Amino acid sequence: MTDKIAITPKTHTTPPARFSHGVRKGNILQVAGQVGFLPAEEGRPPTPAGPTLREQTLQTLANVKAILEEGGSGWDDAMMIRVYLTDTGHFAEMNEIYNQYFDEQGLTAPPAARTTVYVGLPAGLLVEIDVLAVLG
Repeated sequence: MTDKIAITPKTHTTPPARFSHGVRKGNILQVAGQVGFLPAEEGRPPTPAGPTLREQTLQTLANVKAILEEGGSGWDDAMMIRVYLTDTGHFAEMNEIYNQYFDEQGLTAPPAARTTVYVGLPAGLLVEIDVLAVLG
């Protein structure tokens, strides 16, 4: 049996509850829901990348990518991406940002994806993304 390894990149804050930013077991890596917080700075509370969906989405994707890389993975290993928006009016803009980002990443094949509306994010946060990756 393989060990379960918790993953928290140095750029991320300590989670506010008993969970990990990512967990790897064998060749499976689950990235917990990430939001658009800027890289952690000691003594500074988590800060959103900006007020816009674009700023927060790009930072969220950077935060997810950092966990994937820390776990020995990358976007090409992503099997499923789940996007949670706080506003149905953001679907078209999210799709535009998402498509442009992944075009720039040069994916060999896009992962399965799902976008839904979720109103439970802390005030000011517009998007959350989690990923399931299978390495190898």
